[in-house]
Amino acid sequence: MKDNLIVSGSPHIHKKGSISNIMWAVVISVIPAGIAGVIIFGLDALWVTIAAVIAAVLTELVLEAWAGKKITVFDGSAVITGILLAFNLPPNVPLWLPVIGAVFSIAIGKQVFGGIGQNIFNPALVGRVFLMASWPKYMTIFVKPFDALTGATPLAALKEGKILEHISYLDLFLGKRGGCIGEVCILALLIGAAFLLIRGHLSWHIPASYIFTTAVFTYIFGAAQLFHGDWLFHILSGGLILGALFMATDYVATPLTAKGQLIFGVGCGLLTAVIRIWGGYPEGVSYAILMMNGATPFIDRYTRIRIYGTK
Repeated sequence: MKDNLIVSGSPHIHKKGSISNIMWAVVISVIPAGIAGVIIFGLDALWVTIAAVIAAVLTELVLEAWAGKKITVFDGSAVITGILLAFNLPPNVPLWLPVIGAVFSIAIGKQVFGGIGQNIFNPALVGRVFLMASWPKYMTIFVKPFDALTGATPLAALKEGKILEHISYLDLFLGKRGGCIGEVCILALLIGAAFLLIRGHLSWHIPASYIFTTAVFTYIFGAAQLFHGDWLFHILSGGLILGALFMATDYVATPLTAKGQLIFGVGCGLLTAVIRIWGGYPEGVSYAILMMNGATPFIDRYTRIRIYGTK
């Protein structure tokens, strides 16, 4: 009798859908934030996003063809990497910057580990941190919404000790502030996250624990500094919502179990708050997520589910 038993490595998870379906669903979910970025910052935001996406797709195509691997550019993973990289860039950067960042994201952040499903770090954040280290001048000049003037982000102004009385919570929620393309409009990000929750592609564990931990830590330990104890300001400012909803929830680079995801989110929140309050950079989301990506194998090891039939 033919043996139909298939033995493979864990995790043994069966769900309807495919990698392609999930990736394209994520692409759809970030469209509201992309539209908001174009409305707020103008067409420059669109060109930066297009440049990053084209560079990411072409880099993946060339590297997979060169290595003789299966071509996977149509699964949407390279597209979402380019979009998320662009969302982490100021809208006024020269177009060669997102191109270089996208090439680095795919080549070093993804393909060097073996391709999709094998990278240990979020590829878009790898590219963003590389650009920040290489060209900080371009990465720290931001355009104020609805005009062509440059100015500091709310977090940068806070780090410099400036009073931010002219910025309201509503302005922060709707994106009327300086910042990166995809991070400023919280409303648009929440709409996209709701779509993923309804489709079952997003779990609450990492976003909730990440945002809650950042809020509590900044409230307790930032109270002694000017405006640092304003936990709601910290939630609505910078890239926290974008990071918590779309970057820290990367399927590949985050823990498998719900318990592990909660630990991961708490770690991201603690690191983000520490960098914002005491670090040299006004923002810490990218670095926090990448550091916790590195800790994911250890979290998985100590939060793995008991094997059925064993103690």
